Amino acid sequence: MENAKSNLAKIIRERRSIKSGYIDKEVTEETVLEILDDAIWAPNHGLREPWRFIFVSTKEKEGFVENLVKTFSTDMQENRRNYFSQPAAFLIVVMEEDPRQKQWEENFGAVSSLIQNFQLLAWEQKLGVVWKTNPHIYDPKVRDLLDVKPGEKIVGFLHMGYFDKVPQVRDRTSAEEKLTVYKN
Repeated sequence: MENAKSNLAKIIRERRSIKSGYIDKEVTEETVLEILDDAIWAPNHGLREPWRFIFVSTKEKEGFVENLVKTFSTDMQENRRNYFSQPAAFLIVVMEEDPRQKQWEENFGAVSSLIQNFQLLAWEQKLGVVWKTNPHIYDPKVRDLLDVKPGEKIVGFLHMGYFDKVPQVRDRTSAEEKLTVYKN
């Protein structure tokens, strides 16, 4: 008989990236702040808290998408308009870039941990999230649109929305197959 999984283990295994199929339900600032208030407890070296967030609400999304698609070439704008119109809201996660490699990597690890916390906590509330790192996060025009400063990195756009249908489970390689045990 398999050991009973903890609630946390179940949520980790059940969480899916919700990329489409969002329903018409507002994602509120209050919900996002509530989730972030827990997600920020991610481990971060020296408690540097190297993150900040830009929330695009359901109410502001249409105008944001119109401004965002203008950063793309004319031939891509309609495609990107359709793509960015699907989520109900966005959370853009921005990281302080430390010029020292070790601290940069620690900061990126911390922000990644925070994003995972956010995804798990959102899932618990039936809010779907997918972390997107498409090329536009590097585009100077997108950085200007979002007022991302030199010394900051857009780590990703979190597309968010409520959903009805849970994507199928995709198998993972067992940890045992990836584990090497060091021996003298």
